[in-house]
Amino acid sequence: MHPVERDDRDVAGIVVAAGSGERLGANLPKAMTEVDGRPLWQWAVQALRDGGCGHIVVVAPPQAEWLDAIGAADPDAAVVPGGPARQDSVRLGLDALADEAPTYVLVHDAARAMTPADVVRRVIESLRGGADVVTPAVRVADTLRQVVDDGSRLLDRAGLRAVQTPQGARFEVLTRAHADAHASGTSATDDVTLCERLGYQVTLVDGDERAFKITTPVDLALARALTRA
Repeated sequence: MHPVERDDRDVAGIVVAAGSGERLGANLPKAMTEVDGRPLWQWAVQALRDGGCGHIVVVAPPQAEWLDAIGAADPDAAVVPGGPARQDSVRLGLDALADEAPTYVLVHDAARAMTPADVVRRVIESLRGGADVVTPAVRVADTLRQVVDDGSRLLDRAGLRAVQTPQGARFEVLTRAHADAHASGTSATDDVTLCERLGYQVTLVDGDERAFKITTPVDLALARALTRA
């Protein structure tokens, strides 16, 4: 598979990097935590670029020191301060792309820093193939039980998938979905769910086990072990 040209401006990427990372136990924002000498946000940006995103917006911790640090480390990326919640940060990232108005936009969590570029390519190819909303996903390996009033019940994992990022959509679709959610006070844990509320079907592409979310010290240790390997 040949990579999409990196100067292709019809696809933009937003890296959500404004989280505090309290569960990670670091004394700095999660996205600034380093793996193999590079902060998590840089790993995420590189995956988007290698996968075919021509323009990148990093939604950073709002403190001036982090905005300046990211801007100095990557002059080619636009850097904007994030909001109080992930959904606010994505909306601010979309606002930063309004003048450029790319055809497609991918939203990627800096916490999924180890995501391979091939996952990005699959999302872009699906969008260019006609899908309005796309997310990578992987099969669920664990046995799952749902808590109910009288105890719990087994869920059939055969039809379940764990959702990852980057999630992609046509720019106007995702912009409208976030604007509608903001106006109505609706929240969701990811971007494709907001699009689904407007009637768009969510298309799944193959994710990757390496696109796990770095949330705890154990996750961070795994990410560092992967880079050493």
